Amino acid sequence: MNVSELLILGAAGLFAGILAGFLGIGGGTVLVPLLVALNYAPVQAVATSGLSIVITALSGSIQNWRMGYLNLSQVAGIGFPAVITAQIGAYLAGIFPPYLLLVSFGLLLWLNIYLIEVRKHLTAKKAEGEGEESGSISNSQFPNNSNILFNPTFAKIATGSAAGLLAGLFGVGGGVIMVPLQILLLGESIKTAIQTSLGVIVITAISATAGHAARGNVLWVVGLILGGGGLLGAQISTRFLPRLSDRTISLAFRSLLAVLSLYVFWQAWQKFSNG
Repeated sequence: MNVSELLILGAAGLFAGILAGFLGIGGGTVLVPLLVALNYAPVQAVATSGLSIVITALSGSIQNWRMGYLNLSQVAGIGFPAVITAQIGAYLAGIFPPYLLLVSFGLLLWLNIYLIEVRKHLTAKKAEGEGEESGSISNSQFPNNSNILFNPTFAKIATGSAAGLLAGLFGVGGGVIMVPLQILLLGESIKTAIQTSLGVIVITAISATAGHAARGNVLWVVGLILGGGGLLGAQISTRFLPRLSDRTISLAFRSLLAVLSLYVFWQAWQKFSNG
């Protein structure tokens, strides 16, 4: 590993850590494409990203807990189903062809953009209905869980299971699906969903990394360098998250997913063409 690659990995880890704190993602949506661009095999990129995410998410979650923004019971309810499904995802990652893995990842990003929009419209309709019954009520007056659409226990299990599967399969902490699903199924505000997501990611990433390590897919030195940068970045962003508006965070989250999906599809085409 040369000096330029070392600097790239450190900077990427820092950037991923900042995104983790702001958007409730482990950073795999950035790190997996980067590692693929540096000519690591997709399954190695997925596995090594998971190791970095363990460090980044743990750093951000400790900071959120110290600031009083982390609900540990909510984290546990979503996180435990993810432990099992993360192992399934890690197994499947070693079976899928590289280009198919990347295409699936890109489609996942598009799905999340759609899910956030769906929840936005459902919340608006809910607010209009409540306003007609009891006068004008703003969305800010709803408690975080006032818009629950499904049984809370079922919603937590479904959210955690999906997050764990994606953690193992794509090397992401699961936040790219956890944040929209918490908003959609549990009626959480985007800030609460982000903070809970980061806590659950600690659990999913540990499980997914253990599964990949058993198969020899983890590049330990690369993962630790990325994680060191992520640790610092998460400390920075978790301090600023409470000051940002929900609209700003939502726009940033959707924009990130859209840009990354285009890059992932391009990488998938490259793998397919050279395959």
